[in-house]
Amino acid sequence: MLDILKIAIVFTAILIFLRLKWNIGYVLLLASGLLAILYLMPIPTILSTIKSTVTDTVTIKLFFALTLIKSLELILRERQVLAKMMEASRNLLKRKKAVIISMPMLIGLLPSLGGAYFSAPMVDESTKGLKMPPEEKGFINYWFRHPWEYILPLYPGILLASAITKIELRSLILANMTYAILIVITGFLFSMRNIKDAEMHRYKKFTHSPIHSSTHSPLWSFLPVTLILIMVMAMHIELHYALGFTILMLLVFYRFSPKEAFRAIRHGFTPDVIVIVFGTMLFKFTMENSGAVAHLSQYFTEKGIPILPILFILPFISGLLTGITVGFVGGTFPLLLSLAGGAHLNQITFAFASGFVGVLLSPVHLCFVLTREYFKADIAGIYRKTIPGCAIIMAGALVVYFIL
Repeated sequence: MLDILKIAIVFTAILIFLRLKWNIGYVLLLASGLLAILYLMPIPTILSTIKSTVTDTVTIKLFFALTLIKSLELILRERQVLAKMMEASRNLLKRKKAVIISMPMLIGLLPSLGGAYFSAPMVDESTKGLKMPPEEKGFINYWFRHPWEYILPLYPGILLASAITKIELRSLILANMTYAILIVITGFLFSMRNIKDAEMHRYKKFTHSPIHSSTHSPLWSFLPVTLILIMVMAMHIELHYALGFTILMLLVFYRFSPKEAFRAIRHGFTPDVIVIVFGTMLFKFTMENSGAVAHLSQYFTEKGIPILPILFILPFISGLLTGITVGFVGGTFPLLLSLAGGAHLNQITFAFASGFVGVLLSPVHLCFVLTREYFKADIAGIYRKTIPGCAIIMAGALVVYFIL
């Protein structure tokens, strides 16, 4: 029982500081120190834990993956690759519904803060002339930008989950695929019912943008993300290698000067990435080396407490209170590993689904806040569509849990 109290103190501290908008890396560093104090870890054990964290191959690979993602985002943004992707979508898509959802989905491909505020005016423009309340527009802008976070390796949440659990990234993506598909399906179920599929309206406001002058077809803009997915999913190439190769090709294709290339690469090597990676992995190793893992596993085994409710409650509450994916992954997954007695794919994918449903329902989720602000939407109106969508996702997560 004493171990439950200690972990509860640590978990509460994590939630409090995340609510105070602290960087998740600093929060987990603090949580690691608190664990060391509560479990009276000897100094040699603490030093050994720090050494293991720094030298662990997973830590190193995760660091390079996250830094290269930031560099890739800079290149794609500065070379208007995302703008070209949106142009291609407007030209190719014939149905009104597809045009509307393409805006948040395309911008959601890049894990940038404030992306929801970028896609909101596009959704607003593409729905002009339709009898659609601001709550429905807000739901479309918010909901359709989020299927990627379950499956896209450009997002840090799924990378952290793979790193902490040591489950192959490809396997975790495939297991999470059901939830991404359900987000898209439920999005159509709960919105755009007044739009006929046969409508051929186009989103015209930006069709005469400067990117038309390019000699390359806008379809080529999808190549960088597609190439990364092919290398990771089909060729089983580790993400940091796939990112490095893709960035090198982009630097050559866009004829970056050595100075520009250095600036793009250096952009990814920021202190916040270092702190996130080190804090997450240190917390994982501290959980193991402090004895918390062994004691908790023994306690839950002796008491016969079922694991399924815990796999839902802990990540869900963490996601709901913090509104960020790395928050529930970094804060709860090391604990879940101890309670589950190891990393089992069905349990980890269920926990990830639970945590991200919490993130989707969180009133402090930045995308939710920005979307509601732009459309001046009633929060209850957005939740009326979001809550049943999340319920369907969790129903799908239960099916996946028992199938895997």
